[in-house]
Amino acid sequence: MSPAIDGDEDSESSVTQKASGNSATIDLRISFKRWLVKSSRNPYVTFTSLIQPVIFFVLMAEVLGAVVGGVLTETLGGDVHYVTYLTPAIVIQSALAAAAVSGIGLVDDMETGMFDKTLISPMSRGAMFVGKVLSELARITVQTLIILALGFGLLWVKTSASVGSYIQTGLAGVLGIVAVTVIFGGIFMAYSNIVALVTRDREATIMISNLLTFPLLFVSSAFVPLDVLPNWIQTVAIVNPITYGVDAIRALMLGQDVRTVFGSTVFDGIWNTLVPAVAVLIGFVLVLGFIAVRLLNNASKVEVQ
Repeated sequence: MSPAIDGDEDSESSVTQKASGNSATIDLRISFKRWLVKSSRNPYVTFTSLIQPVIFFVLMAEVLGAVVGGVLTETLGGDVHYVTYLTPAIVIQSALAAAAVSGIGLVDDMETGMFDKTLISPMSRGAMFVGKVLSELARITVQTLIILALGFGLLWVKTSASVGSYIQTGLAGVLGIVAVTVIFGGIFMAYSNIVALVTRDREATIMISNLLTFPLLFVSSAFVPLDVLPNWIQTVAIVNPITYGVDAIRALMLGQDVRTVFGSTVFDGIWNTLVPAVAVLIGFVLVLGFIAVRLLNNASKVEVQ
């Protein structure tokens, strides 16, 4: 081959490399913005992830509030209002509802061909996935703050309580609640995307992802103390991530150790609840996240071939 041809090939290769795409940071920003806008324009996502938990919050506070009050005094001691006790459950339910529909966007991309186009584009696949995750975590963060504000509003209407009595650990507690909620959301985001990658069907993803929502909520410490529930529910609660998410947030709100399943006694106060709970949640994220990434990589290889 002549030097001229070799030179042309080198030039073409150089051009190809230069046109390979944006930096990882720019790709991440583009993916984040795309998924954030896409989810915000979907009325189904907005309703299921925020409006539904808000309605549930008001109804549960009114229906169970008068019934569970005495049990709370026996279990936690002091004067813990049911709205305060219920708020962590609604925060977790809101995050669960938002995370459970994560896979729908992925299925939509598959059905419209956008998934294939993204795979063959110069866009970083890592940035594509991380941008999607960050957009959903941002939505979960906003929803968490809205639920916390709503909970305080309900408590103030009923008791004229101060913010300090609502979240005993103050601003640090609020940041901790957001952190726990984000970690918890990651579990069901991974689960939803696993379902999407396996089924590749919108209806199936919706049905299967939401199948566990209410059962898992009711076989946990979300609405009433586990001590008053049947033994089999207490057993199931041990392997239910909702139990650990609710316990961690409840500990941050009440400023005390409220563990309902096995926990550590080597730490002080609320850390006996927080450390084991967060460790279990991170474990769930790592396991399900690994499975989701493996399935995404396998799907990428198949589509590219």
